[in-house]
Amino acid sequence: MRALRALALAALLLVVPVAQAYPDKPVRILLGFPAGGGADTLLRAITPGLSELLGQPIIVENRPGAGGNIAMEALAQAAPDGHTLLMATPGLAINPNLYRNLPFDPLKDFKPVGLVGRVPNVLVVAEDGPFDSVQQLIFYAKGHPGVLNYASSGTGTSLHLAGALFARAAGVELVHVPYRSGAVAANDIMGARVDMMFQVVPSVLGQIRAGKLRALAVTSPERVASLPEVPTIAESGLPGYAATTWNGIVAPAGTPDAIVDQLNAALHTVLALPTLQRRFAATGQEVLVSSPAQFAALLHDEVEKWRTVFREAGISAD
Repeated sequence: MRALRALALAALLLVVPVAQAYPDKPVRILLGFPAGGGADTLLRAITPGLSELLGQPIIVENRPGAGGNIAMEALAQAAPDGHTLLMATPGLAINPNLYRNLPFDPLKDFKPVGLVGRVPNVLVVAEDGPFDSVQQLIFYAKGHPGVLNYASSGTGTSLHLAGALFARAAGVELVHVPYRSGAVAANDIMGARVDMMFQVVPSVLGQIRAGKLRALAVTSPERVASLPEVPTIAESGLPGYAATTWNGIVAPAGTPDAIVDQLNAALHTVLALPTLQRRFAATGQEVLVSSPAQFAALLHDEVEKWRTVFREAGISAD
């Protein structure tokens, strides 16, 4: 790791000489969800390497509440000096459509640093249920509008919206059934009390491999390594469909480009480690690296996509 740090720092100094003094104190990375969740696990996997490269402690600060809004508001109010960052989730693009009068704008108050990972979702049904493919499910749903239902971990979550986007793309009417817990929802799928569910791959990978849930398709643009035999929804007749749970680092608006570039270079170095990539893959997650500009483009596209879904699906803000 010391050799890695020396090489990375040498490259950083060549790329961003203005930011040589950064960081000069510990760096806090805020997260709007409790410890132990998927985003928290990803973040804590990369912080040791980032700390080694940057030469300062990295402090993970969990600030759960309001769908991540508490942490996002705290970042929007933080000094734009690179010492306070946020591990962003799709809520950054979704929440402005879900909550009225938010004190921040996802496209104006934050500066993307770089993506970290992607957690594909998977469409699952009961293993002994009637559907073996997405095509069968859509055919039945078109002939029986409003009969099939889908579970999610709550209204306005990325998993709810994955289902709403699916219904819109397929031209079918599905009934949303929100749960307080994805685990409870998965149990009701297995018990045939709900017809289907979109869930992050790591949460149901064990049940799929144990033959308790049937995976019809993944929601990512490409197939996933942990379920290579499962097609994408795009392959299954809905080209262009994609709805994944992504994570990335953002800074307050106004953070100098030199600092953002330095942080991005450090992220690239850490995420290139084979041990980290194997650790991600073992749990159904994927390393996803980007430039700041690529992350900014993704965020813009996500905001527009979910705004359209909210409007066309009639999902109202609280």
